[in-house]
Amino acid sequence: MRRQRCAKIIATLGPASSSPEMIEQLFLTGVDVFRLNFSHGSHEDHARRYNIIRDLEKKLNRPIGILMDLQGPKLRVGTFREPIVLHENTTFTLDQDPTPGNENRVFLPHPEIFKAIKKDVFLLLDDGKIRLQVLNNTPDKIETTVLIGGPLSERKGVNVPSATLPISAMTAKDREDLAFGLKLGIDWVALSFVQHPKDVIEAREIIGEKAGIVSKLEKPSAINHLDEIVHLSDAIMIARGDLGVEMLPEEVPSIQKRIVRTCRKAGKPVVVATQMLDSMIKHPTPTRAEASDVATAIYDSADAVMLSAESASGCYPLESVAIMDRIITHVEHDPFYRKMQEASLPEPEATTSDAITAAARQVAHTIKAAAIVTFTSKGGTTFRAARERPEVPILAITPERLTARKLSLVWGVHAVISNDVKSFSEAVESACRVAKKEEFAKLGDLIVVTAGVPFRVSGTTNILRIASINLHNAHE
Repeated sequence: MRRQRCAKIIATLGPASSSPEMIEQLFLTGVDVFRLNFSHGSHEDHARRYNIIRDLEKKLNRPIGILMDLQGPKLRVGTFREPIVLHENTTFTLDQDPTPGNENRVFLPHPEIFKAIKKDVFLLLDDGKIRLQVLNNTPDKIETTVLIGGPLSERKGVNVPSATLPISAMTAKDREDLAFGLKLGIDWVALSFVQHPKDVIEAREIIGEKAGIVSKLEKPSAINHLDEIVHLSDAIMIARGDLGVEMLPEEVPSIQKRIVRTCRKAGKPVVVATQMLDSMIKHPTPTRAEASDVATAIYDSADAVMLSAESASGCYPLESVAIMDRIITHVEHDPFYRKMQEASLPEPEATTSDAITAAARQVAHTIKAAAIVTFTSKGGTTFRAARERPEVPILAITPERLTARKLSLVWGVHAVISNDVKSFSEAVESACRVAKKEEFAKLGDLIVVTAGVPFRVSGTTNILRIASINLHNAHE
C-alpha cells in the first residue's frame, strides 16, 4: 500500500462516492484522506461513511485519515416575492424587516453585518456575481448602490470582504456537528470562516488533542493574521472558492504562494483546495489549465491537494483521483521540482529536533539512503522531518493510531502503527524490520533513523543513526 508520490490527495465523499466499493476503489486509486463535508448530509450519512472507511482501514491494515469540514456561518439574504434583477447605478437596501423583498430591498438576517459595515464598503451577493457599495447605513438599514447587477433570488450568499465581522467561526450547528464528529473519532477538523486567531483558540478549547485543527483561509481578514493563525493551527487549507470571491482574482495566486511558504517555514501541512479539477464534475478529463493548477500547487510544495464536488457528486470520481495522482507523480519526477524544494528550504530552528531532522535529510542524500525513519508519539518529529522535504520517503513509526491517521495528510509520510519501543537499539531493529516489510528498503540498503530518548516524551528528538538492512534485523 505504499504510494509512489509525496504530496497527498484529499477526496470529499458524497452521493457519487458513498458505497463501500466506491470508497475502497477511491483509496486504492490514490486517496489518502477522506473529507466529510458537514455542509451537506445528515449525521447518519456521515456515520455510515465513517464506518465504511474504518472497516476498509482494518481490511487493508493501513491508517486512513478522515477530515470533517464544518459548515461555518453562512451569510445569506432573505426571501423575495419573486426573483428580481438588480440594475447598475440603482439603489438597493438591505434591512431588518423580515417580509419578502422586491427590486428595492431585501431582509438581511445578520445583525453582525449592520454593526461592522461602514460607508463605501463593498457587499457581494451570490458568490460575487453582484457587487454593491454602501452609501449610508444605520443600525437596521444599509443603503447601497449597485455597481454590478444581475438576477437575484432568495437566500443567496452575502460576502463582506473588507470587514471583520463580530461573529464566531462556529455556529450552534457546527458545535453540534463537532461533538458528533469527535465522538465518532475523526482525525482532522476543518474550521470554516476563520477571521482571527481567537477563532482557532475557541475551537482548540473544545477539540483539545482529540483531533488536528485545519484552519480554512477564506477571508481576507485571516490573511492579515496569517502567521498567528498558522502558529495556532495544526494545518491550513487554502479555500480558494470564498477567497476568490472576497479578493480580486489576480490576487489569489500570489496569496496562495505566500500561504504555502508560511506553512512550510512553520512546518505545518498546507492543503490547496477548491475547483482544482472542476470540469471533471461533468467531463472525464480536465482542462489543461486545471492540470497546470494542480501541478503548480505541487511545485509550490503543498502537502495535499483536494477534490470537492469532483469526487462527491461528479460523474467521474475515480477518474478525478487517478488524473490527480498522475499529475502529482509526474511533477515529483521532474528534476526542476527537486530544485524548487531545495531552493525554498527554510532554515532550521535552533532546536535539537530541527538539528537532527535537518541532518537526517543531508545524511540520507549523502549515503543514498532508502528512507528516513522517525519514531513519534504525537507526530511532531515527523512534521519537522517533512518540513525538510527530503529526497527519500519518510517512514513514521508510532504506537498511536490517531497520530498515524493524522500523518496521512503530511507530505512524504508513510505511517505505520507499531508496538512501543523501550530503547534506541530496539528502535533501530524495529525501523529496519518495518522498512523492509513495508517495501521501503531491501537487504543491503541503508536507512536513517531518528528518535528521542527518553521515548514517549514529545519534542525530544535527539538521536540519529545510520542502519543497514540485514538478515538479522529485517527478520519478522
